[in-house]
Amino acid sequence: MEIEHYGAENYRNITKAEFEPSPGINVIYGENGQGKTNIIESIWLFTGCQSFRTRKCGELVKENETFAKTEIDFFARGRSQNAQMTIDIKRQVKLNGISQETPRKLLGEFQAVVFSPSSLAVVKDGPSEKRRFLDIAVSLLKPNYACLASRYLKAMAQRNALLRQLSEKRVSDALLEPWDDELARIGAKIILYRINYIKQLSVAAQEIYAGISGGRETLSVAYTQSVKHEGLEEKELKAAMLTALEKNRQTDIRRQMTGIGPHKDDLLLEINGLCARTFGSQGQQRSCALALKLGEAAVLRESSAEQPVALLDDVMSELDSGRQRFLLDYLEGWQVFITCCDPSILSRVSTGKIFEVTAGQIQQSG
Repeated sequence: MEIEHYGAENYRNITKAEFEPSPGINVIYGENGQGKTNIIESIWLFTGCQSFRTRKCGELVKENETFAKTEIDFFARGRSQNAQMTIDIKRQVKLNGISQETPRKLLGEFQAVVFSPSSLAVVKDGPSEKRRFLDIAVSLLKPNYACLASRYLKAMAQRNALLRQLSEKRVSDALLEPWDDELARIGAKIILYRINYIKQLSVAAQEIYAGISGGRETLSVAYTQSVKHEGLEEKELKAAMLTALEKNRQTDIRRQMTGIGPHKDDLLLEINGLCARTFGSQGQQRSCALALKLGEAAVLRESSAEQPVALLDDVMSELDSGRQRFLLDYLEGWQVFITCCDPSILSRVSTGKIFEVTAGQIQQSG
């Protein structure tokens, strides 16, 4: 996977810009607020995922403009391809000249992994951030997962609305049965996808963390579920979730919300057997987040036989020299985009290009 050409118009503070990146390291530098992260963000959107900074499309359009456009030529699956995106109140995409029904159709077509300061949230924050990390990672690997997750949330919203009516005794609780069945059916698929993904991720992340720590520390990654069950067959998972929903029905009615299911599951991260969030040092937490993101990239590469593009947004300054060296060594041979204030980072690699960003203008340096 390699971007051959990039172009943007009216994207955040970028009036018009284009450049041809190196197949290796691309350093994008400039002062804060000049537009470095805007480039990383606009590339990430071609994965089919939402922005890692906002959910509002209007924020992606330059002030006083009605639309934004972005485009990449990229090489994947043995051929050159093109993706275009037009943004106004929503995102509209074309892949190789053909309009796509939704940006989600890009999932699996262009693959990238983004690592930014916010990536630390998967270690430092609560279960919702860990589920978000999982949902994005699995969607990149299995595009139909995103559809399942969307359907699950819609079904849960319907069930929760019914729970509110039941708390006021306006309807019969028998009306919950079809929604219980729907949640159990979709939830079982989601859980199974996550379990299978964690099996792959845990192996990759453990190896990477061992490399970062010089073999002095160990990382373990485990998926913890709100629905207890035995067996890993889809029908067994569905039956266990259906039983749990029925058992918790009165509690759900009282609280007016669905209390069990994949929307309540968690990711357990431990360093040397201790919770990374609670007991990990700043350095250990950064190493854990780095191992998870590089593990995500490794799973993508192994599963698709394509090397994903690595997007590193303002993270080098957060890492000490040892972690920086490990990261650059690990990513040797990948196409990498690094944003920073100091371009001297390129002196540590053999090949690459440097681009300076000033007020949304991009210019190659050197």
